[in-house]
Amino acid sequence: MGAGVWAARKGAELPASRRGEAVAGVDVFLKIRRRKTIIFMEGKESSTMFLLKSIVEGILKQLPDEQRLYKDHRFLDDGKILGECGFTSQTQPRVGLALQAGEAFETLPIKPFSSPPELPDVMKPQDPGSSANEQAVQ
Repeated sequence: MGAGVWAARKGAELPASRRGEAVAGVDVFLKIRRRKTIIFMEGKESSTMFLLKSIVEGILKQLPDEQRLYKDHRFLDDGKILGECGFTSQTQPRVGLALQAGEAFETLPIKPFSSPPELPDVMKPQDPGSSANEQAVQ
């Protein structure tokens, strides 16, 4: 018999995580983007923005003081935690990253990706009035 089942039968309170309720430190998945570079990252709602910058430092070799993180073009303070900034496990947060360029920080340089190529003819929907044999003959 598992510990959770035993505790429930004895009348003990189960931890919130076992009851399916939200608990502090829930996983949050982030997409940090700078120009055409995307960093997928996992953190906790209780993690600070500075901790995220420290992780980015390990990837891009830029000191946390040389980074600025933005959400919806709004600067995110290093001391705030993800939950305070609106990042939850239920959202798909997109974070912009700007790096220091000389004395000042670069503008938030998010560029759109290129559009996908057109589908080949064999993958396009076929006309419902024609049969497969007619398609092959043509």
